[in-house]
Amino acid sequence: MARNKFDIDENLESPFNIRHFRRALVYIRRQQKPMIIAFVLSALSAGIALSAPLIMQHVVDVTIPAKDHQGLVFWSLLTLATIVVSVILATIRSRMMTSVGQDIIFDIRTDLFKHLQELPFQYYDDRPQGKILIRVVNYVNSVSDVLSNGIINLILEIMNLLFIAIFMFAVDVKLSFVILGGLPVFLGIIMLIKTKQRRAWQSVSNKSSNLNAYLQESISGIRVTQIFTREQHNEGIFTRLSTNYRSAWMRTMYLNFLVPFSVDNLATTVTTAIYFVGLLALGPEEVTFGVILAMSSYASRFWQPILNISNLYNSFINSVAYLERIFETLDEPVTVSDVKDAKELPPIQGRVTFDDVTFAYEPGHDILRNLSFDVKAGESIALVGPTGAGKTTVVNLISRFYNITGGQIRIDGHDIAQIKLKSLRSQMGIMLQDSFIFSGTILDNIRYGKLDATEEEVIAAAKAVCADEFIREFEKGYMTEVNERGSKLSQGQRQLISFARTLLANPRILILDEATSSIDAQTERLVQMGLNELLKGRTSFIIAHRLSTVKNCDRIMYVADKGIAESGSHDELLARRGRYYKLYSAQKMEA
Repeated sequence: MARNKFDIDENLESPFNIRHFRRALVYIRRQQKPMIIAFVLSALSAGIALSAPLIMQHVVDVTIPAKDHQGLVFWSLLTLATIVVSVILATIRSRMMTSVGQDIIFDIRTDLFKHLQELPFQYYDDRPQGKILIRVVNYVNSVSDVLSNGIINLILEIMNLLFIAIFMFAVDVKLSFVILGGLPVFLGIIMLIKTKQRRAWQSVSNKSSNLNAYLQESISGIRVTQIFTREQHNEGIFTRLSTNYRSAWMRTMYLNFLVPFSVDNLATTVTTAIYFVGLLALGPEEVTFGVILAMSSYASRFWQPILNISNLYNSFINSVAYLERIFETLDEPVTVSDVKDAKELPPIQGRVTFDDVTFAYEPGHDILRNLSFDVKAGESIALVGPTGAGKTTVVNLISRFYNITGGQIRIDGHDIAQIKLKSLRSQMGIMLQDSFIFSGTILDNIRYGKLDATEEEVIAAAKAVCADEFIREFEKGYMTEVNERGSKLSQGQRQLISFARTLLANPRILILDEATSSIDAQTERLVQMGLNELLKGRTSFIIAHRLSTVKNCDRIMYVADKGIAESGSHDELLARRGRYYKLYSAQKMEA
């Protein structure tokens, strides 16, 4: 089966970089106070729990032989008290760390979302949305526990090992060395599989990203899928991606299970060795039965933190793959941003000047080359021409959604590369060809670009574009809830709502990219009546394939050959009998 972009994995060969965890410490430091308290509680809980084997040894070797019934009751109650106190401290610590983990998730996810809001269009043009979403949601969830509980548990388990070792050597030195004899074997196993584990988790990360990206696209495009009966073919792609993810996951789990499997077998072997050495090699004259019971208890306790550390290591290796993706996103350069010492753009009149502008989405493939034109404030400009010639690119550059390759774009004499983006875009109204409707009420959607607008202002904007009538036909009118992308609305209704949203912002420069392409002819005439009033005093750029909608524009620019091939009024261009004339004539014949 042919491969597609969802089969493409990201690079797996980069070595582990400790810089990722150093950066993660920034989020940990914000929670250092509750983490320190949790650590102290954990240490107290572990220390209290470690006293139980010593009590057991004393009871077996002293209290029971002496038939001290009162002492037996006392030591039993003390053992019960240590268990209860240890459990209470551990419970408090667990609740604190749950809160810390959620705070870390909140901080990382907030930083990611904020950065994604600032990334240029180019970033979203180059990758599926699903691969972006999985980093913000799944990956952040996956690393939070390691950055909160994981750090404390790692320190705590190391301390447990030291405490247990001290207790062991205090009870019996020779048997302590028997317990320690399994460590070299365990470390050898870890060294053999650590690189394979990391690459396996990176593979899981990639396969999960691929699957999520395809699933997100499939859901968004379900109507097209059903129209073209692609269900069976898409199921095949999904099955392949899902199988790849399953295979990567199973391989990773196989490697992960090697660690607890090794620990369990080493712990069993060491415990057996304690009884063998204690009872047969040393004999009861050197080692009492209470000592053997205590040491076997410490042996199981000694290997438990090692098992815990190995599990933390597995989580650590998993989190490295996810941290790489998270910080990779945070490190994505904001190529379109305010330069140093950028200035506020004062209220504008709307003059737009392109001075020898060159632009390319990819180096070496210019879309526009040495483009120059000057638009007076209040002029209406139509951009026409063949698909892919660069009409939308021109208006995107005015809004500075992309950085130009060469030349200069000025608004009222101000170089837009030297002014703050917010002050630029706040004075522009842009209606793109794809009318995006957000989940919420119709009122909220129209108010999206001007949050302080009154309900009367919203209604006035809707009336101006002939949207008020169909909105009031809904049972709840402007308070009607619509789903993401406006699935309850027709395409024409979505465009009218988007149009009202743009006009409500009262921009000085208005950009309409195929704004009326999905409106029927009758509605378009009504909208045009409102537009004629709204365009007065505003500089406007109108992209349209239907030339009948732009005949009354002050100037028509025919975009072709990486620049402006023709420019003039409708009548002037027809008189030249050039490209515009041929295009207009062809559309007239089709009509």
